[in-house]
Amino acid sequence: MLIILPQVLLAQELYTGSVLRADTGQPLPGVMVTASSGEQGISNENGYFSLATSTAPARLVFSFIGYKTVVISNPRAGQELRVLLEPGAASLQEVVITGYETNRPLLQTAGAISIIDRDVIERFDEGSLVRAVNTVPGVRMEERAPASYRISIRGSSLRSPYGIRNVKLYYDGIPFTEANGTTALNLMDAANIGSIEILKGPTGSIYGAGTGGTVLLEPRRAAAGEQSLEVGAMTGSYGLRRYTATARVGGEKSNFLVQYAKQEYDGHRQQSAVDREVLLLSSEFRPSDRRSISANLIYSDLYYELPGGLTRDQYEQDPSQARGGMFGSVAQNASMNQESVNVGLKQEYTFSDRLRNTTSLYGMHRFRNHPFNTDYERNTNQEIGGRTSFAYNTQLGNIGATFTAGGEFQRGFEAARTYDNNGGTAGDLRTDDEVVAKSGFAFAQAELELPANFIATAALSLNDTKYDITRLHQVGSGNYKYTRDFEAVLSPRIALLKQLTEELSVHASVSSGFSPPTEEEILTSDGQLNEELEAEKGINYEAGIRGFALRGKLSFDVVGFYFNLRETIVSRQDVSSVAVFRNVGSTDQKGVETSIAYTLIDDPERPLSQLKVWTSYTFSHFRFDAYQQNENDYSGNKLTGVAPHAATAGLDLHTRFGLYLNLTANYADETPLNDENTVYADSYLVAGARLGIKRQLGQHFGLEVYSGVDNVADTKYSLGNDLNAFGGRFFQPAPGRNYYGGLSLKYTL
Repeated sequence: MLIILPQVLLAQELYTGSVLRADTGQPLPGVMVTASSGEQGISNENGYFSLATSTAPARLVFSFIGYKTVVISNPRAGQELRVLLEPGAASLQEVVITGYETNRPLLQTAGAISIIDRDVIERFDEGSLVRAVNTVPGVRMEERAPASYRISIRGSSLRSPYGIRNVKLYYDGIPFTEANGTTALNLMDAANIGSIEILKGPTGSIYGAGTGGTVLLEPRRAAAGEQSLEVGAMTGSYGLRRYTATARVGGEKSNFLVQYAKQEYDGHRQQSAVDREVLLLSSEFRPSDRRSISANLIYSDLYYELPGGLTRDQYEQDPSQARGGMFGSVAQNASMNQESVNVGLKQEYTFSDRLRNTTSLYGMHRFRNHPFNTDYERNTNQEIGGRTSFAYNTQLGNIGATFTAGGEFQRGFEAARTYDNNGGTAGDLRTDDEVVAKSGFAFAQAELELPANFIATAALSLNDTKYDITRLHQVGSGNYKYTRDFEAVLSPRIALLKQLTEELSVHASVSSGFSPPTEEEILTSDGQLNEELEAEKGINYEAGIRGFALRGKLSFDVVGFYFNLRETIVSRQDVSSVAVFRNVGSTDQKGVETSIAYTLIDDPERPLSQLKVWTSYTFSHFRFDAYQQNENDYSGNKLTGVAPHAATAGLDLHTRFGLYLNLTANYADETPLNDENTVYADSYLVAGARLGIKRQLGQHFGLEVYSGVDNVADTKYSLGNDLNAFGGRFFQPAPGRNYYGGLSLKYTL
């Protein structure tokens, strides 16, 4: 060891310097410095950073929220670096993607990817993530009722009458989607999220099974040297009240954030109130240059009411009413009570300049008390899981290579009981089930930096899912045990990217998707077992071009894809309003996703410091390829729940004095609501605006005051429609014109 240690120390390369604001020259604390070889550091309160690597990295990436990212290629060790970061949103060439675990700029990443940063989340009222997510192409987020979320990536809501399925979510790299395939995103508050990275279509390898896509949520962090307390309050139409409090303490080796958010909403319809409290503890520690540890705890107490779907006549007559009748939402107190604790721990460790590991563990406990229109459910979930990945960097001759391998495992246990619903109270016991869900996969990926600026990626995952169901009680029948073990499936992905210039790249990929049914699709809420349901399988082909022009002012990203899905799972309501699921053959899904932004002004010294216009557009030619239901042939019909055309456009204006204005408009084409294509939701155009001012008051205080309006034209539209609804109850009316306003005050030591 005495002989080897000096050689290792001599082999290290040391990079030091300062990070400053480009407009004022003031030091910037908390800037993340990432080497392409995997090492990370952070600037201190004086903007100074020091990063040791065993060999010279190909690039250093300097990133900080609210500033444009800087990438330095082939940096020289031993030379003091002076890095200037400009305020403003990052351009395409500067955004660093973590989704495929290679930490590359977006221009060097092959795949259909969209980024939602903190600025986009804050351009709306933060009472919901829906409007922020719907700014990106190919992605659709809906609310069947306030706080009842549904996410569709390229039409994946076909099998999601409620909740989030067929889309995997991670929080700080830790699984947030449960082993049973469902995700309770409504247990989180929009204020808990720093940024969102969306990988569209089958990602195949790194994130295992899935035909919809993957969503990566990054937590809020305290910057190095920051010690602050921030409080905020907001009020709005329909009884909206929202309060937040955040404490941040950041040092050179650690940071800690505590955040509490409470939101109340009386509702824009009968039986549509919400009451949610969320407590977030987020921390990060760097005990050494090689190791970083992060820990997150999310406690949530959520109550929301379910107004239910309306027929077209009811929707046209009075969209504020709830579902009526004997099993009406008010009469049955249709609502959801959820209390949850989610704890995650992650470690990143660098063994050498070539090898690094990321390992995470998590545990979750959730209790759900759910009077529905036709039954009453009480469920308790407990879950544990973990994920690990190793990345190895090397040179194969003149070819740079990164090999990644690892695995993920989740085990969930649920005690699920259903009762008669007697006017909102639990009646006689109907069923009593114990469900054990196990899900896991192993993955491997190779990424090669080829000559002529080609980057090739080959990846593979082996996925397995198993359900063990024990029925302890059922009216009219005996107990039984049922096991469904889906056959392990290999999902490959191949991608190739060519960087044509420093401002332009093209990419193409082929990937295979595999998505087993969720527990709720196998064991429906009426207690019936769906033993015949098979996993979806599909192949996705896509190609795209992205880049920027006009001296970086114009950015664009265009992707075309073709997805052939077999054993497609669709949902349909029966006479008791219970969703039942079945495989229907195959679908052909062709589409184009585009996003374009143009910055007219970007100069922090001018009175009008920034003026930017942007738009996203999605074209979806989705059809049932082979679909026979009894004597009805729906082959060639439009895919249920997918609008052929969707677009969002916006304008962002900022002044040097802190005044800002955000304008947003969202359009959706008419949408088929049943497989027969006989009922459609009308097309709509909804616009909104937010006006505010951010000012620094002296050395310690910062103030933001804002107000906004949504659906300014008071458009009548339905958001989160019930697909294939029994009795014609398809429509879930969205709020009419509504206003909000608030303020936040931040004190910095």
